[in-house]
Amino acid sequence: MDNHEDRRIYTLSTEKPVKAVLKMSIPLIAGMFIMVLYNLVDTYFIGLTGDDYQLAAVNLAYPVMMVSVAISNIIGSGASSFIARCLGAEEYDKATHTLTAAFLLTVINSILVTSLGLCFLPSIVRLLGARDNTTLYTQQYVQIILIGSLFTMGSYTIGALLRSEGSVRYSMTGMLVGTVTNVILDPLLIFTFNMQIKGAAVATVLGNAVGFGVSALYYIRKKTLLRPFAGKIIPTREILKEIYWVGVPASLETLLTSAAYVVNNNLAVTYGELTVAAMGIAQKVLSLGNYVYQGFASGTQPIMGYNYGAKNTKRMKAVLKAGVMTVTGTEIVLMCFYGLFAPLLIGIFTESAEVVSIGTIVLRRLMFILPFVGTVSMCRMSFQAMGKPLYAFAITLIRQIGLYIPLLLLFNRLFQFKGMLFAQPITEAVMMAVSLVLLTGVIKKEGLTREQ
Repeated sequence: MDNHEDRRIYTLSTEKPVKAVLKMSIPLIAGMFIMVLYNLVDTYFIGLTGDDYQLAAVNLAYPVMMVSVAISNIIGSGASSFIARCLGAEEYDKATHTLTAAFLLTVINSILVTSLGLCFLPSIVRLLGARDNTTLYTQQYVQIILIGSLFTMGSYTIGALLRSEGSVRYSMTGMLVGTVTNVILDPLLIFTFNMQIKGAAVATVLGNAVGFGVSALYYIRKKTLLRPFAGKIIPTREILKEIYWVGVPASLETLLTSAAYVVNNNLAVTYGELTVAAMGIAQKVLSLGNYVYQGFASGTQPIMGYNYGAKNTKRMKAVLKAGVMTVTGTEIVLMCFYGLFAPLLIGIFTESAEVVSIGTIVLRRLMFILPFVGTVSMCRMSFQAMGKPLYAFAITLIRQIGLYIPLLLLFNRLFQFKGMLFAQPITEAVMMAVSLVLLTGVIKKEGLTREQ
C-alpha cells in the first residue's frame, strides 16, 4: 500500500477513537449538510412560485425518494459492511469482488424500481396522500424521480462503497458537486423554462447523475484503495448472502420510516393540505439534525466493521463511546437552535402566515427527538457493521411498528394534531435506552467469547 492508503487503514485500525470518529464523520456530515439542500432547494424554489399545493406535492412525494434510498441501501449498507470486515481481516481479493458485484446489483435494483414504480404510479400517488389539488403535481414529480432512479440509487450506493474503505473525502466531493448542480438547475428549470414542479424533479435527478459521475471517476482514475475488476462482476453465493443478510434489514429501516411518513401525512391531510405543506417544511428543516446523526453513524460504521473483522472489541467499545458522546452533544446544540429560530427557518420557504404558524409548532415539537435519535442510529449502524443485521432490524421494528405508529394513531385520536407530534420524541427516548442496552450487551458477549 502507498502512504495515502496506509493513512486510511490507520484511521480505521489505530487512531484515537474520538479523532477517528471525527475524521471519518465530519467530512461526511459536511457532505450531508450539502445533501440537505437536495431536500430544501426544491422546497425553497417551489415555495417561490406562491403555489402552496405544489409545495405540498413535493412533500407528499418525499417517501418515494426514501424508498429509492432504502432499496439502494440494501447494496450500499450490505456491501460496505462486508468490505470493511474483509479489509479488517486482510481479505483484499474478497473486498474487491464485493465492490465490483455491488455495481451490477445496483443497476438491476434501479431497473426494477423504475419499471414497477411507473406501472403502479396512480396507486402510489393515492397512497402518498395526494388529494384533488395535489394529485397532478405529485404524479408529475414522482414520475420523473422514478425515471431517474438509477442515478439516485447509484449516487447513494457509490458513496457508501467509498466510505467503506475510508475514502470519506471522495464520497463528500460527489455529494457536493451533485448538490451544486441541483441548486443551479432548480431556478433555471422551474422559472426560466417554466417547468414548475417538473423542473424541480428534473434538477434533482440531474444533480444525482452528476454526483454519481464524479464519485465514479475516483474508481476510473484509480484513486481508491479498492478498484472494480470486470472479471469479478458476478457475485458469489457468499457475497450475495453477506450483502443481503445485512442490507435487507438495513433497508427495512428506511422502508418502515417511509411507511410511518405516509401514515403521518395521511393523518395530517385531514387537518388540511396546507398542514401537509407545513409539516413537510418543518421535517425538511429538521433534516439538518437528521443528517448530523446519520453522518456520525455512517462515519463510525467502517471503523466498527474493520475492528470487528480484526477481532478488536476493546477498540469497538471505545469508538462507540466516543461516537455517542459526540453526536449527543452536537444534537443538543442543534435542538436549541431550532427552538430559538423556528419561525424564521419556516418563513424562508413560504410567505403564508398559516403555513409558518403550523410549521413552527411542528418544528418545536419534533426537535425533541434530537438528543436521543443519534444514539439509536449509532447502535443500529454498529450492528450492521458487525454483520448482525437482525439486532439492527429488531431496533427498527420496535421503533416504528411497536412504538411510533401506534403512538401516532393514539395521540392523534386523543389529542388531535398537536398531540400526535409528541409520538416521535417519546419513541426515540425509549429507543435510546433499549438500543444502548442491547448493543453493549452484544459487544460484551463478543469480547468474552473471543478471549476464551
